[in-house]
Amino acid sequence: MKGIILAGGQATRLQPLTLVTNKHLLPVYDKPMIYYPLQTLVDAGIKDIMVISGKGHAGHFLELLRSGSDFGVRLSYGVQEEAGGIAQALALCEDFADRDSVAVILGDNIFENNVAETAVKDFEKQKKGAKIFLKEVHDPERFGVAEISGEKILGIEEKPKKPKSLLAVVGLYMYDEQVWDVVKTLKPSGRGELEITDVNNYYIDQGTMTYEVLDGQWTDAGTFESLYRANKIIAEKKGSKK
Repeated sequence: MKGIILAGGQATRLQPLTLVTNKHLLPVYDKPMIYYPLQTLVDAGIKDIMVISGKGHAGHFLELLRSGSDFGVRLSYGVQEEAGGIAQALALCEDFADRDSVAVILGDNIFENNVAETAVKDFEKQKKGAKIFLKEVHDPERFGVAEISGEKILGIEEKPKKPKSLLAVVGLYMYDEQVWDVVKTLKPSGRGELEITDVNNYYIDQGTMTYEVLDGQWTDAGTFESLYRANKIIAEKKGSKK
């Protein structure tokens, strides 16, 4: 399985911090933000990883991460020419993945615990389908929100005004090889983007989507509040190891 880190977008909610740099290069405690999702994939044993960024700062990622040898991995790079959504960025990785299964992580997602290692092993036991991760949050309207019944996901709604649950879909996804055909069928949403929620709902409708509810803290870092929370999670984690 190969890994993909999606680190594009304009991050307008974090301006003026993001006027001259990419959000995923901002510091989270003592490291650049993108180090954390990269380490999540490394901890899962994934050795081939592609980083997708926007066209304005692609060279900065290359300068920072280089070949990936410092992390024990091989890094490739791609550029999302415009902000067309997570699914559009994923579609750019088809050749890199050689149309095989992939683990996809958003570049601003910070996990307290090592979640990916066991999750990848569990996913590889699935004959087909996808796997996502859920976390109860206080602001579900910012995310794709899952409605579940027992072990079954009934559906996911993107950024709902009236969420059906508090369970946000976090930015770590695992897909089988069907994903490369699915992304080609997507139509832009009302936001003008190709939504990863539509990819996830395809697998839900197929009956091949599995999920886990995360233990431990998690956050994205797309707002000032959540960026602060990301710093706090890492600071507390580092402090507990002293």
